[in-house]
Amino acid sequence: MSDLQILLISIGVVLIAIVLLYNGWQDWRVRRKMRDTLPESEHDALMQDVASPVVGSGTGAAPVSRREPGIWSAERPSAVAEESPEVDPACEAVIDISLAHPVAGDALIEAIGAIARVGKKPVRVFAESEGGGHRTEVSSDESYVSLQLAVVLANRSGPLSAIEWSNLWTLAQNLAERFEGLIEAPDQDVVLKQAADLDARCASMDAQVGLLLQLASPRAPARILDAAREVGFVQARGQWAWMAENGTPRFILQIDSQDDGAAHRVDLVLDVPNSLPDDQAFSRMVGVARDLASRLDAHVLDDQGRTFQDSSAPAIDRQISGLYDQLDQAGFLAGTERAARVFS
Repeated sequence: MSDLQILLISIGVVLIAIVLLYNGWQDWRVRRKMRDTLPESEHDALMQDVASPVVGSGTGAAPVSRREPGIWSAERPSAVAEESPEVDPACEAVIDISLAHPVAGDALIEAIGAIARVGKKPVRVFAESEGGGHRTEVSSDESYVSLQLAVVLANRSGPLSAIEWSNLWTLAQNLAERFEGLIEAPDQDVVLKQAADLDARCASMDAQVGLLLQLASPRAPARILDAAREVGFVQARGQWAWMAENGTPRFILQIDSQDDGAAHRVDLVLDVPNSLPDDQAFSRMVGVARDLASRLDAHVLDDQGRTFQDSSAPAIDRQISGLYDQLDQAGFLAGTERAARVFS
């Protein structure tokens, strides 16, 4: 084989290698661009089949109704959560309003100031500033080019209804007419189906746990609150709560006052979806209940008026832990803003 043939073969091998490397590099660029443009989403929790809870709010094949939930139930305190700067598409339906011209913040503040809810569903208003970026609070020194009205699809009052969706449409139309805007929104039937599906899934994971402290004799609420402070309750967000390490309520205290102002019983309520996950959540509440009962000369009872046996606490802890796991798997980690949005 001549030197020329060897040279030509060598050049051919080098060219083939260059082509292969170039193709590989191009393939890598394309895949990286696709990942950047369409990032891998988190698991779609709402498509998961959620097993029936140990204690549920509905049985059989009939649709589950979102009532006040309970292993033992008591009146639920209002949930408080930090506002998210983004719409939550998993549990909110959105109406978009594109404004014909930038609108000054002062004018927008006055227009959206009264928008807080439709029926029993809270509404969040997002405004896109002229310079870019969404705001949950409109500033008087900015101008805005679009609005989003986001309504929760379901909460403890049930799924979003046709009337509530219609009311949101009316609010959107009023804003569009006032600021020469264009409305874009999903079809009502699609929204209502999503609402019903979300409601059914959440109902199967919703629970509250309660203990009753039956006082031996009526006491003034002020005296009860003094004792509550002594065992560690603090006033937070409009309620008396026993707090977790991260500053969120583990369970709350409610005083049942009579017409004469005196109280005959005290309730301790653990709202599972809105409390910090804890394998001993109920046992902690039992310990606090015993301490408070000793200070108030009270008996610890269940909601049937029976003396509560501490030996049952571990089993209830396991039930609650199972619910925490279901909530997490469904994308509603207990104690988070998203959980508060649909369990309120």
